Amino acid sequence: MSVLQGAAESSAPVSRLHEQQSYDPADFPVPTGREEEWRFTPLRRLRGLQTDQALGQGKVSAEVDAAPRVIVELAQHGDPRLGSTFVPPDRVSARAFASFVDATVVTVPAGTEIAEPTIISVRGEDAAAGAAFGHLVVKVNPNARAVVVLDHSGSATYADNVEIVVGDGASLALVSMQGWADDTVHLSHHHAQLGRDAKLTHTAVTLGGSVVRLAPTVRYAGPGGDAQLRGLYFADAGQHLEHRLYVDHAERNCRSRVSYKGALQGDGAHAVWIGDVAIRPEATGTDTYESNRNLVLTDGTRVDSVPNLEILTGEVQKAGHASTSGRLEDQHMFYLMARGIPFDEARRLIIRGFFGQLIAEIEVPELRDRITAAIEAELA
Repeated sequence: MSVLQGAAESSAPVSRLHEQQSYDPADFPVPTGREEEWRFTPLRRLRGLQTDQALGQGKVSAEVDAAPRVIVELAQHGDPRLGSTFVPPDRVSARAFASFVDATVVTVPAGTEIAEPTIISVRGEDAAAGAAFGHLVVKVNPNARAVVVLDHSGSATYADNVEIVVGDGASLALVSMQGWADDTVHLSHHHAQLGRDAKLTHTAVTLGGSVVRLAPTVRYAGPGGDAQLRGLYFADAGQHLEHRLYVDHAERNCRSRVSYKGALQGDGAHAVWIGDVAIRPEATGTDTYESNRNLVLTDGTRVDSVPNLEILTGEVQKAGHASTSGRLEDQHMFYLMARGIPFDEARRLIIRGFFGQLIAEIEVPELRDRITAAIEAELA
């Protein structure tokens, strides 16, 4: 953690406050793996998404099952709604923005409260056919309430950007399910902008794929915003699951909570969690906390967990972070086994409890059941 008082006049660089941004992929050099933002990512497994080489045409489709009163439209490059709330922060994000064919725009009208989820199903057909690129905008207008599910499945080589705009006084619960096939490579940026007194609950569930790198970003466009970022992941042998979060506090009296939990088993399973939180000089009254917990179930796995907190004002309400990675506690196993519970069942009970609270908070009951069943399958 770095604390810089009165850093508005300081010329010392801090990691995310001065990051390069551009809509043009050519403005970013091809990463080598020595860069801070790429040092954990297996570049050789990205199938050229990070390069400038021509790629074949991949097969990925998106279908929207919209809740009543939710508006769904297709948009093309040049539509002012696209790219209005973010600038790509790396080469893959910029390439995805430059290369998508049709963008999907989902709009929730102002003042509407919609309990039913809008489900956006993204399905890949053939990871080896080539690369596909996508763009999604989810806009919740002022004083509206909505739930959106992004459901990823199938086999793909895929990069995309998701723009999330939550208007003044509005609330959005968004769940992103990464249930890809074992051969999928997916790199995605989620860019969220919160208006005055807006609320976002963003949940990432990453269970499938060969390489998945998900980067949620939150920025505040007015005071009083509240962002809760939750995540659950389970890495098996050979899987690389990477989550890179950035919460940029640039408005006063805003709140953020980050809570990610993961489990790993099998040779070569690799989980990466990067949690960056910046509190700018003008963001007085900020209340923020981030945590990452990892449960290591077998030998041969690797966990990289890096929380970063940059505070540029002394007038914060709360700011902190925590990161833990370890094996099952011997005393927990002993407690259960001493009461006649077999080893395998005791192990399952502990892991269920580890993920249980986070799963219980997900807004869609059907997803809670589906995630629980998927974790049971992992344990089996």
